[in-house]
This record gives sequence, structure tokens and C-alpha cells, in this order.
Amino acid sequence: MPLHTGPEQPDERPATVNPFYGQANPVGGMTEAPPQHRLPDGPLPPSTAYQLVHDELMLDGNSRLNLATFVTTWMEPQAGVLMAECSDKNMIDKDEYPRTAELERRCVAMLADLWNAPDPSAAVGCSTTGSSEACMLAGMALKRRWTKRNADRYPGARPNLVMGVNVQVCWDKFCNFWEVEARQVPMEGDRFHLDPQAAAELCDENTIGVVGILGSTFDGSYEPIAELCAALDELQSRTGLDIPVHVDGASGAMVAPFLDEDLVWDFRLPRVSSINTSGHKYGLVYPGVGWALWRSAAELPEDLVFRVNYLGGDMPTFALNFSRPGAQVVAQYYTFLRLGREGYRAVQQTTRDVALGLAERVEALGDFRLLTRGDQLPVFAFTTAPDITAYDVFDVSRRMRERGWLLPAYTFPENREDLSVLRVVCRNGFSSDLAELFVEDLGRLLPELRRQQHPLTRDKGAATGFHH
Repeated sequence: MPLHTGPEQPDERPATVNPFYGQANPVGGMTEAPPQHRLPDGPLPPSTAYQLVHDELMLDGNSRLNLATFVTTWMEPQAGVLMAECSDKNMIDKDEYPRTAELERRCVAMLADLWNAPDPSAAVGCSTTGSSEACMLAGMALKRRWTKRNADRYPGARPNLVMGVNVQVCWDKFCNFWEVEARQVPMEGDRFHLDPQAAAELCDENTIGVVGILGSTFDGSYEPIAELCAALDELQSRTGLDIPVHVDGASGAMVAPFLDEDLVWDFRLPRVSSINTSGHKYGLVYPGVGWALWRSAAELPEDLVFRVNYLGGDMPTFALNFSRPGAQVVAQYYTFLRLGREGYRAVQQTTRDVALGLAERVEALGDFRLLTRGDQLPVFAFTTAPDITAYDVFDVSRRMRERGWLLPAYTFPENREDLSVLRVVCRNGFSSDLAELFVEDLGRLLPELRRQQHPLTRDKGAATGFHH
């Protein structure tokens, strides 16, 4: 979550209150408007408080038109009703809410089966607030297993984690918070994610694991998990180093099982120790719920699990936080029950079809070059064609925002900082009709953009609209 500070100069101007927000008599119901940066002295009627907040939030972007976010922006009304019914249930109170805990257990079992755990009944897992927390938990397990194997050298030796430079920022946070050296494989040419051989070459006796991304946020491509495991198998045969792999499947772990069944990336690979996903991305649930699973209890050190006698029951927990609502877990179970494998396959295939069709139409405009086409994650990235000099991707992003579209523009990381792109994330609810409107709006802008003398963006860092 972002860190916030108070205003440098508190704004003492009160918000304005429409007299009609009062009760039956508009004049009699008028109240003094509340301050914005300190608690008001007294209460407001609920209708007034609601309308003040509601009106300010109208200035937010339309989430359905947000092509930057991977997070689910539409669910069925029945799911919303279930979430409202469970919003007051604290997930941690498993003794008090045993059925909610049972639905969480069933979700873990379903994911273990979906990801081909050798023995789904032996796999262990938990819900989290999202993939960021799930990655932290997986990283903690990797580090603790390494420290136990190297008790004679640690804390003298410094552990490291190998990953591509394209990883989500949560992995940088993990390495910072838990004092692990981040060894990142850079991008190179038209390779925008991890290279298996380069990753293996970065490993040594202090490597706690290698992270493979099933669906890079930069361009929607899958990293080659099977090839990564093969490279680490070869490394072990030469050196004896046995390096586990964690698959960050924040998005792809809820796409590949349904659309790419022949792709081997999951627990079918013996070297894959753990997997995470975001239920609130292509798991089709509102934020925030994620999942972390380990192949078996052996991959999750017992001393990381806390057993708490809480509200009358023994409760094993592995999480960074404690209290959180059960609504999202219930919504995940509802969605699993509602769709099943065939339903998920239909939803994800429709989303991929929209991405493929939209990418083709963007390319047909002639001003853009595709980096990816949406044939893995339903996500594609594109940049301006080599002969386009009047405008850049940041100009496109800014102008599309004028029409309500939140289209992220950003610069790639080290070794490819020369490349600036736009990225479209297609989600359930972003229909072919909306895609058609997007292309029409983009096409209308191009004549104006082509008449510019030069790109208008001076500070690309400030202009970027990219958010993981």
C-alpha cells in the first residue's frame, strides 16, 4: 500500500453541503460543512456523510475502462451479495466462523488439484490479501529452508534470490525487508523476461531459490518454467546445488490451466516448490485475495507456522497480517463453484480472444509495433513504429485519458530503458464492444497526434501510468 503523509499546509476550507442533503426541510437540515484534514467536532447524518464521500469519488477513473490494472473490476450481483453478507466476518476467527474456514480449505484443495500437486491432500496452502503477501510467504519459506541447510554458515553468508528484472515490485520488497540479495537477470534485445541459462549461472551455494513468472506484468508473456527447471537440473548434476523454484503465477496460474493445458509449469515439475496466484486477478474475484501453495508440508518449515489458541480453538496460521474479512475468500469459493473448469475456460478464452483481436486491430492502424499479441496472458504491449516521430506513447496515454481510457505508458527496465510502451490488460468485463470503442477512440486521435511537431512529454518518469 502507498505511504501517505499529512498535507504540508492543512486545507481548512470546508466541503460544501447541498441543502437538499438535509432531512425533509432543506433549510432546517442545513449543517455546517465538516473539515477535511481533522476530525469534525460532531457527527453528520448518514445520508450527508455518504453523499460527501460519493461525490468526491466521482472524480476517480472508471475502473471498467482501466486498462492498466490486472485486478477484477466486475463480478455478478450474487457474488456482491455474498461478500456483503460476509464483510463482518473476521477470517482469523476460524473457531467462530468454521464454515468460512472450511470454504478456504476447499479452495486450497481445488488449487492443489488444478496445479497438479502429486498428492493434493498433502499440499498445504493458505489465502492471503493478494499475491504480494503470498510472494512474501513463499520467499520466507525459501529463506528458512536455506538457513536450516546452511546453519553452519548462516548468518555469516548472505542469501540471494535469482529472478528476472521484470518481476513484480513485491519481490524487491521481499529482498529488502528480509535482507536477501536480489540477483536479477537483465532484459536483452527482444527478450523481455528471464533467460533460464542466465538464471542458472547466477546461482551459487547461497541461492535460496529462483522465481519464475507465469505472466510478466511488462508484456503479458510467460517465462519458460520447464526450461528453467531443466537448467537447474543440469546445474545440480554438475555442482550438487539443489535450487528450488517458486512460480509467481499472480495472473497466469489462473489462465494457463484452462487455456494452455499442455504447458508444463506447475507441480508436475519436481523442482517447483511453491506457487502463488491472485484470486483478485484472473481468479475473477474483487480485491483482495491471493493464494500461496506448497507442494507438501516439507516445503513449508513448521517453525514458520504459528499455532494460536484463539477464541477457544487451536489455529495454525501463516500470514503477515491477522484480521481481515472473509468476504473475498467466500467470493473465490463462489466463483469456483459457479464456473467450474469449463466455465473458467470459456471466460478466459473469451478474454484472450478479445486481446488477440484488439492487438491485431491496433497493429492495423499502422502507427504501432506490437511486442506481444495477447496469446499468453490476455495482455499485450505495443510501442510506436520506427517512423513515428511526432508523438510518443506518453502522448497517446495522456490523450486517451481525455476520453476516459486509462492506458498505461512506461519505460522498460535496465538494458531496455530505450523502449517505452503502452500496455492493454484485457479482463472479464472488457468486452469486444468496449474493445471496438477503444480502437475507434485511438484511431480518432492519430490525425491530431501526427500533426504535432514533436512529442510533448519531457519527464517520462513523471508521465508513466504503469502500476503493477
